[in-house]
Amino acid sequence: MSSTTDVTIYTTTFCAFCATEKQWMDKLGVKYTAKNIEEDDAARDELLEKLGGNFQGVPVTDIKGEMILGFNRPVLQDALEKNNLVPAA
Repeated sequence: MSSTTDVTIYTTTFCAFCATEKQWMDKLGVKYTAKNIEEDDAARDELLEKLGGNFQGVPVTDIKGEMILGFNRPVLQDALEKNNLVPAA
């Protein structure tokens, strides 16, 4: 499967909010790519580049270039809706 997704979630192994966010996205039916910055140096470097080197914690979600820090459900929902990434109910 070589399709790229419009949503990337940067995570770590120990992050409970990361796991919760991925479960929530799965429940919504949103396709995403999860990148573990603890285990993947390239993913960590990519995240730091997107954030201008200002890392504050995970999860960080990239929705079509919009960077959302933390599992902020209302902001994530708005970004998903704005980009037509939430399947029709």
